[in-house]
Amino acid sequence: MAKPEDTQHTRKVRTMFGQIAQRYDLLNRVMTFGQDIRWRKEAIRKLELKSGPQWVLDAGTGTGDIALEIQKQFPQAVVVASDLTPEMIQVGKKRPGAEKIHWVIADAMDLPFATESFDGVISGYLLRNVPDVNGALREQCRVVKPLKAVVSLDTTPPAENLLKPFIGFFLHRVIPFMGKILTGHAEAYTYLPDTTEHFLPADKLAARMEAVGFWPVQFCKRMFGTMAIHFAVKNPKS
Repeated sequence: MAKPEDTQHTRKVRTMFGQIAQRYDLLNRVMTFGQDIRWRKEAIRKLELKSGPQWVLDAGTGTGDIALEIQKQFPQAVVVASDLTPEMIQVGKKRPGAEKIHWVIADAMDLPFATESFDGVISGYLLRNVPDVNGALREQCRVVKPLKAVVSLDTTPPAENLLKPFIGFFLHRVIPFMGKILTGHAEAYTYLPDTTEHFLPADKLAARMEAVGFWPVQFCKRMFGTMAIHFAVKNPKS
């Protein structure tokens, strides 16, 4: 049973992302200078999908950026796109190619899929928003087949170096300002930078992934060390 504080967090996140759903993609492009498109494609490559029928889950799909790109690259794949926020799903369903995706409103903490039913699981900017990272990772480990890949694209705290003050200014001044101008919801774009700075460092997230049954876990960093792509396969002994 979910803890009361977890339920409250989930409700807050659903409401917040529902409010910004219509402009979510635009803000992603602006905040990352368009680099998020490249990172998502790189993350998809880490799945190492093969041609032919495969079941792939995009957990926390948002408006479907990753799911739609997988379907474009692997047209024979069965792509399931799940997200907690109905408004995000509704935006995604209006995008070109959306009719080929299986859209599901679902909580990443309690995925409504059979054990070992997917040939790959991927998420973009999901884990920093869940109330329990370990719980979300356990669910991904449960639904993916042994020796199949799980990939996470997410933010990671900036390193202690000369760039950190400039990164902090961008996160806490520039992003909330852009969020308010383009969406009218500054709160969401205050929350998002905060989650970036307080989320698990890349090495600690890798350790969490190994603890629930993924191995070997590798990661690479992008955008001055503020984005990380983690990738691994499910250990058949887990």
